[in-house]
Amino acid sequence: QVQLVESGGGLVQAGGSLRLSCIASGISLSIISMAWYRQAPGKQRELVAVIVRGGSTNYADSVKGRFTISRDNAKNTVYLQMNTLKPEDTAVYYCKTFGPEVWGRGTLVTVSS
Repeated sequence: QVQLVESGGGLVQAGGSLRLSCIASGISLSIISMAWYRQAPGKQRELVAVIVRGGSTNYADSVKGRFTISRDNAKNTVYLQMNTLKPEDTAVYYCKTFGPEVWGRGTLVTVSS
């Protein structure tokens, strides 16, 4: 059974940084694509960043230049480095696998102004 566990969320001031981690079990992240999503209060869940099997990445326009998605195959972990955080980045952040489609439970990021 595939399971994903996110960590690294917390409270940070605007302009600060956080690094989120998503540890997988039951599947090798080196052979699938992964993504980070986020859901802010009262809003729909949105795609933040994707890293495909070959290593290419893609980002939502709102986080380009500030967030970086990466993968450590040896640790079976995907990361989201978030820099220059803004209050509008406040959300629950989820990681997700593609094929099979599995979601983690999320980690809360709160950015204060």
